[in-house]
Amino acid sequence: MYRVLHRTLCTATQPAATTTAAAATTSIKSLSQDLYKEVNLRKLVDKFKKACDVDRFRTKTGIYEDTVRRLAGAKQFRGVIDILEHQKQYSDFSKEGFSARLITLYGKSGMPKRARQMFDEMPERNCTRTVLSFNALLAAYLHSKQYRVVERIFKEVPGEISVKPDLVSYNTVIKAFCKSKVFESAVSMLEEMEKNGVSPDLITFNTLLDGLYAEGRFEEGEKLWGQMGGKNLSPDIRSYNARLLGLAVEKKTGEAVEFLQEMEKKDVKPDLFSLNAIIKGFVNEGNLDEAKKWFGEIEKSENDPDKNTFATLVPFLCEKGDLKTAIDVVKEIFNTRCRVGVPLLQLVVDKLVSESMLSEAKEIVELGKTNRYCHYKLDLPTEEKSE
Repeated sequence: MYRVLHRTLCTATQPAATTTAAAATTSIKSLSQDLYKEVNLRKLVDKFKKACDVDRFRTKTGIYEDTVRRLAGAKQFRGVIDILEHQKQYSDFSKEGFSARLITLYGKSGMPKRARQMFDEMPERNCTRTVLSFNALLAAYLHSKQYRVVERIFKEVPGEISVKPDLVSYNTVIKAFCKSKVFESAVSMLEEMEKNGVSPDLITFNTLLDGLYAEGRFEEGEKLWGQMGGKNLSPDIRSYNARLLGLAVEKKTGEAVEFLQEMEKKDVKPDLFSLNAIIKGFVNEGNLDEAKKWFGEIEKSENDPDKNTFATLVPFLCEKGDLKTAIDVVKEIFNTRCRVGVPLLQLVVDKLVSESMLSEAKEIVELGKTNRYCHYKLDLPTEEKSE
């Protein structure tokens, strides 16, 4: 009898529990959809703050990031502050992971001083600061492009709060050094890491390779490339792309093509960045035919050309006087829904007019005006407009 009764009671309670869980999921989903659809940013802030009263909502990192990104993108910084300061009333703020997330969001919004203020307030709210929140603070200043401050915090704060920088800390400060083009300091971090018992990883090397190769410091990049094997680190697509760009910058595009083939033999599939690097290399060498050929390789691949592809190729086509191809490429920009700067398209229009290709110039202006994906306001030269 007990077993029958027990089974009956369990069976009866399961649907109720399932229904409750489903209702909670639906509630969070509906809250998220409502926020996504809200176009009035003041109402968005109010709705977000109200939604925060739901415990599970406060665990949804993606919703926080999306909302803050929208507000910051619209320069509604007061709204960002309103949302993030509102979080301090919840007990979650005493959990370091929650506070670290808020610090990072301030950084992504370009408000590092607010991030630092929140970091400093954590002890007052019974929230222990470890390397987790320290790294969030470093990231906040990195996102805000205050690279020198990243270095200062890295040197000063660990001693103030008794934490030891970890791999993430070192990778962050290395990226800051690379962004500010202080490469000697960036590379010197490798030695400091080893001294403090922190082993560099692939992210460490890729950050350094990206910076060195892109800035034409090819020999230094090659030296680091050679060191990766000694650390038992195998290059990934980002590593290969960094070296491809380095070869392109050095006008060693023949070697870059061979290196691309080497990648394929190692089952590392080239991506759009890889092909863009090859195009850039041939443009740097003034080789029109090869640049066009590799643009064709993008069309054969699974990728669509992006704004970097067009920014490299279009001015080169105009410079070389290949206006027929330039027109075709501009039409490709319109067809692929790629957003490029107006000056890039205006360059083609101006070049067409200078070569007395007026009907073609008018066509580009009209296509830019009527393009359904992105409207471009392009001008014909003054004398043409006055006719």
